Amino acid sequence: MTARVFRVGARVAAVVLPMLLLAACKDEAPAQSRPSAAPPTVFVIRAEREQIAQAAEFIGRVEAIDKFEARARVTGFLQTRHFNEGDRVKAGDLLYTIEQAPFAAEVAIRQARLDRAESDLRNATLQVERGRELLRTNAIPQSTVDDRVTAEAQAQADVAVARAQLEQARIQYSYTEIRAVFDGRAGRAPLSPGNVVGPDSGVLVTVVRDDPIRVSFPVTLRELLRVRRAGGRERHEVLLRLPDGSVMEAIGRIDFLDVTANRSTDTIMVQAVVPNTEQLLTDGQAVTVLVREAERQEAIVISQSAIQIDQQGAFVLVVGAENRMEVRRIRTAPGPAGRVIVTEGLEPGTLVVTEGGSRARPGQPVTPRPQEAPPRDGAAPRAG
Repeated sequence: MTARVFRVGARVAAVVLPMLLLAACKDEAPAQSRPSAAPPTVFVIRAEREQIAQAAEFIGRVEAIDKFEARARVTGFLQTRHFNEGDRVKAGDLLYTIEQAPFAAEVAIRQARLDRAESDLRNATLQVERGRELLRTNAIPQSTVDDRVTAEAQAQADVAVARAQLEQARIQYSYTEIRAVFDGRAGRAPLSPGNVVGPDSGVLVTVVRDDPIRVSFPVTLRELLRVRRAGGRERHEVLLRLPDGSVMEAIGRIDFLDVTANRSTDTIMVQAVVPNTEQLLTDGQAVTVLVREAERQEAIVISQSAIQIDQQGAFVLVVGAENRMEVRRIRTAPGPAGRVIVTEGLEPGTLVVTEGGSRARPGQPVTPRPQEAPPRDGAAPRAG
C-alpha cells in the first residue's frame, strides 16, 4: 500500500512541477521586460536678482484737492443751466443764471436815487457859497449860513447812502450769475431751470478739481519712524492699486503729515498728491496705497506659490544636480504683489518648484518645465 501511494505521488509531482516552473517563468519574463516609469514633471521658475524698492501698503481714501459747492445767494427763479452734468469747466465759466429782471430793476432804482442825491448835494453846495457871499455884506444872518452848511452835510450823507445802496443792488444783481471758481469737473445738478432757488435751496452743483488729486491714509507711528530714518518723505514715492488689482502708472508724492496722532489706533494721517490725468480716481474712492523707496536695490524674488512652511520654518523645493528634487530652507521678506524676497537660502539661477512638487520626494529625479513668470510692478510691499 505504501509503495503504491509513493508511485502515485511521484507521478503527480512529475506533472505539476514542470507546470509551476513554466508559470514562474511566464511571470518573471514580463517583470524583466517592463520599462521604468518616467520622472514626474514639475513646473519651475528661475530665481533671479531684480531691481526692487521696499514699499509699505495702506488703505487710503481719495479726496479732491479743491471742491466748490455752488449755491444760490439770492432768491429767484432758476433761469438757465449752462453746463451738462459731468462736464469739464474752466475758472469763470457761467454755471447758472437766476432771473435777472427784478435785480436789474433794483439797480436802476438805486441809480436814480443816487442821481437825485447828487443833485441835491450840488444845490446845497451852491446855497452855502451864496450864503457866504451874502454874509460878507450882512445881507443874511450867520445862522442862515450855518443852516445851509448843515443842509450840505446832510446832502453829502444822502449821497453816500445812495451810493452804498446802489453798490449793494449791483452785488445782488451779480449773484444772479453763478460761476466756477476754478478748473474742474461738474457733478450732478439736482434742480432744473424753472425752480425757485435761494440761500436755503442747498447745493446746486459741486465742482471738484480732480487732477491732481489727494489721497489720505493712516500710517502707524512705527512705519512713519522707518520712513523718516530712511531719508524722509522726499525719498519715497506713492503708487495706487485700483480695485481691479492694477497699479496706476502715475507716481505721487507725500505732501502733508498731520501734527497729531490718533490715540486709539496710534496712527497719523498722511496725505499724498497723485496725478489723475486719465481720470481713474474719483473723490471718495477707496484705494490701496503703496509707499515705496525711490532708490531701488537688488534682491532675489520668487513666486509666493513656491513657499512652503513646516515646523522648522519656510522652505522651497528646488531642482538640483541631475534633475533631482531637493529641499532648501530659506528666509524671506515681503516682496511685490504675489511674490516674496528671499534673503537667505537661494542663489541666483536656482530652479524653484512652483507646481507639482507633491509628485516626487526629495532625491527623486524630476522633469522640470518652465512656468510663465508673474507680472512685475517693482514694488515690494511691507506690512502697514
